Amino acid sequence: MYKDDRTYHKSFIMDIDGVVHTGSRLIPGVKTFVSRLKQQGYKFLFLTNNSYHTPLELRLRLLNLGIDVSEDRFYTSAMATASFLKVQRPGGCTAYVIGGKGVIEALEKAGVKITSENPDYVIIAETEAYDYARIIEATLLIQEGAKFIATNPDLSGPSLRGSVPACGALVAPIEKVTGVTPYFLGKPNPVMMFLARKQLGVHSANCFMIGDRMDTDIVGGLESGMTTCLVLSGVTDRESMNRFPYQPDYVFENLGEIDPDALLSRRNRVESDAE
Repeated sequence: MYKDDRTYHKSFIMDIDGVVHTGSRLIPGVKTFVSRLKQQGYKFLFLTNNSYHTPLELRLRLLNLGIDVSEDRFYTSAMATASFLKVQRPGGCTAYVIGGKGVIEALEKAGVKITSENPDYVIIAETEAYDYARIIEATLLIQEGAKFIATNPDLSGPSLRGSVPACGALVAPIEKVTGVTPYFLGKPNPVMMFLARKQLGVHSANCFMIGDRMDTDIVGGLESGMTTCLVLSGVTDRESMNRFPYQPDYVFENLGEIDPDALLSRRNRVESDAE
């Protein structure tokens, strides 16, 4: 049986888009929930598949919406990719990169040398600099032996005018020509969940995953052994949720409905009854 105290249960990992904000609009209840986490001393982390922005840029974005948290509260698929390479190639490696500032910064911090000269890896991430010449170069490098990695499998992402192609769409022409499927590091890959928990210094049994997508946040949390919470403030409603073969542990309208202490007490009672 788990101990019923916050020293044992004190970690929350949250998606951003559809959970914290939609576009430039802060979702109701977010300020209340983050204030509860801070006041009650819980560890927490914002986890996003968006590889384009740096943690500083994400922090400033939330600050503009009235949420003040430090840079170390953010973990992105770009950071997961860099951490993965650091573990896989502790002596260092090289990569040809099609991606924005977020992935470039993360890779350079991890000691990855960015080059087009016989790289170990080709890495694709969200970017505004995606042209035919770079697609050709990435395709040829993979055919010449470079390993293929992508930061996240999302086919589309939000913008003020509607959905736009995301990393999963950008890899498509390269994958079709080479016949090589990239290794995606972002959600729902349990590797990203593990690396996020490692940054927090917590075990999966102590961690809640909160998200708005069944196919990334919830399945990723489930496969990583975390307790999952779906919020209906993003892309998923109850009807679409019920179409999936797996279900979240809890469902809420938004973050403001979640009381960390009450939620932990509910889970402890369920685990106690199960024993």
